[in-house]
Amino acid sequence: MSTRELEAELFGRRTNFQYSETWVGYALFGLRVVMGWTLFYAGITKVLDPKWSAEGFLLHAIPEGNPFGGVWATMANEWLWLIDPLNQWGLTLVGLALLAGAFVRWSAFWGAVMMLFYWAASLPLENGLVIDDHVVYAMLLFGLGAFGAGRILGLDEFLEDAAFVKNNRWLRYLMG
Repeated sequence: MSTRELEAELFGRRTNFQYSETWVGYALFGLRVVMGWTLFYAGITKVLDPKWSAEGFLLHAIPEGNPFGGVWATMANEWLWLIDPLNQWGLTLVGLALLAGAFVRWSAFWGAVMMLFYWAASLPLENGLVIDDHVVYAMLLFGLGAFGAGRILGLDEFLEDAAFVKNNRWLRYLMG
């Protein structure tokens, strides 16, 4: 089992530690698949339910005292035609991309954006001051993108070798 040493400056302080490449690989692959399934399942159940809509949540489930209360009501009353498919298909496609390991950075970014919207809709938090499961998911997605987890048993490993990607290097920022 190969180990490496990471040396980095975090928050102005130098740090270094050893880690196992093998176990980090398993951990990142596992986290990517679990997060992918979580998002895919949440999305596909909404896509397959013709009666599903975010309207009920936006109008009746936002906690009292939410600092963005008017935004959610406006979304429910004027933007539902856009909010419903973005929610359904956003969750489904981000989850599918994570499961396949394709365009992981791009998908993880948009998944984190969705989680931050869900977090904002949960304010004020019932349990906790700032952190809830949506923040945890957003940070996990950030980590998957930062590590380029799509290269670990994912399609990004192969896509980055494609001639089209090699000729358009900017596409690598969406993969990994």
